[in-house]
Amino acid sequence: MDVKFSVAIHTLVMISESKKALSSQALATSVGTNASYIRKIISLLKTAGLVSSHQGRSGYQLTKSPEEITLLEIYYAAQAVDHISLFQLHQNSNQECPVGKHINEATAPIFTKVEKHLEEKLACQTLGQIIDNLYQKSKT
Repeated sequence: MDVKFSVAIHTLVMISESKKALSSQALATSVGTNASYIRKIISLLKTAGLVSSHQGRSGYQLTKSPEEITLLEIYYAAQAVDHISLFQLHQNSNQECPVGKHINEATAPIFTKVEKHLEEKLACQTLGQIIDNLYQKSKT
């Protein structure tokens, strides 16, 4: 998994909690990256319907409340996928070898179960919870 998921969360929290409209440059400064990368992330979030912008005005808005945006939705948006696929099965294993012949069938059920479990957990967590955690951490 790359950093797009965490950058998308960071970006959405910034958009949600800022009192003023934020440009891609302002978002990039907070994330610690460049504005063009943030625009790519924003594009993915827009495609997924999580953020919007208006022609002629700078800044972005969430399309629904943080409590309604699940981490699974953000993951799907940032990765441009419709399911989690963390584990890639290797190809071209030696079919003459007893391990090579069956290794993918032996590992696939376990990998699938872990990925499904992660999807279920992310579906129960929201951007609102991340924001709550952020405010809790800022008090300490």
